[in-house]
Amino acid sequence: MMVFRGLDGYTDGLCGNFLAKENVMGIKVPDQVMFIKNNQAVQKQSTVLSTGKICVITGATSGVGYQAAAALAAKGATLVLVARNEAKVQAVKQEFEQLYGNPVDYVLADFTDLDQVKAAGAEILQRYPRIDVLINSAGIYTTKKSYNHEGIELVFCVNHMAAFVLTQLLKERLIASAPARIIQINSEGHRFNGLNTNDLNWHKRIYTGLRGYGAAKTAQLLTVWQFATELNGTGVTINAMHPGAVKTNIGENNGRLYRWFLHHVTWKFLQDPKVAGEAIYYLATAPELAETTGKFFNLTIEEKPAKHAYNINKQRIMWEKSLAIGGFQSEIKTQLK
Repeated sequence: MMVFRGLDGYTDGLCGNFLAKENVMGIKVPDQVMFIKNNQAVQKQSTVLSTGKICVITGATSGVGYQAAAALAAKGATLVLVARNEAKVQAVKQEFEQLYGNPVDYVLADFTDLDQVKAAGAEILQRYPRIDVLINSAGIYTTKKSYNHEGIELVFCVNHMAAFVLTQLLKERLIASAPARIIQINSEGHRFNGLNTNDLNWHKRIYTGLRGYGAAKTAQLLTVWQFATELNGTGVTINAMHPGAVKTNIGENNGRLYRWFLHHVTWKFLQDPKVAGEAIYYLATAPELAETTGKFFNLTIEEKPAKHAYNINKQRIMWEKSLAIGGFQSEIKTQLK
């Protein structure tokens, strides 16, 4: 049973029959497995044009981020792609400009290095006086614990801290550009939890890929709720979403056996990532979501996250620790609003 991005198809297959019988038998489906039903539901769509909107997207050279960028470009948006591989992002830039005729810019940053994330944020602020949409889609999954040069565990760094830092850096520009939207690409993998605010870097516990991934995604959700509070009344919304059981290359950095299993077994259960791109476009543009903030969506359907993602004490600690790790000490508050 695997419920992080790229492997959710297994859970769907195991539990789909139970959910199909739910209406017939009158059985109440527990909140913990509602994500399976939501993932199989008919999804909402937006046909609103994005002409002239400036959209910053991370992780846009493949998978979910690529499909989100394609959906936005197809509807007229100007793209600012944040990527670490210049050859790949140049190819995407050329492809989208030829297909859609809209400007595509890029900024280079490796999300395992927060200094590079800060430099990318500064570069975006220098180039763009307005930002309409920020989509944090970059993510990794590793089966083994590893660290960056600052000693931050890599999955936590890329999946949570890099997105947190970029959001914090661009927050005031988004406010000045309001109405604006922030979308954090999260995962049903947050349900694995693993978050221990006293051991964020796994020095005291045995690391597993599922729990490391769950910890990072839980941390992100806890800070999304506080971002929503901070942004209340500014015209900027922030929401998190699970991009569905779709084929992506997340986990390609792992060993040969993992990669073989991913491509030859797991992918057989999964959908085209275009589904995720369309869902992200809906969240980024749908008029009915103009004031919706601080929510978690499974694709386009609002959903209740796991109970541990609402722990108010961990929310306070995670907010303050994220600010400290990101170098925003002057903004640390002793109490949440």
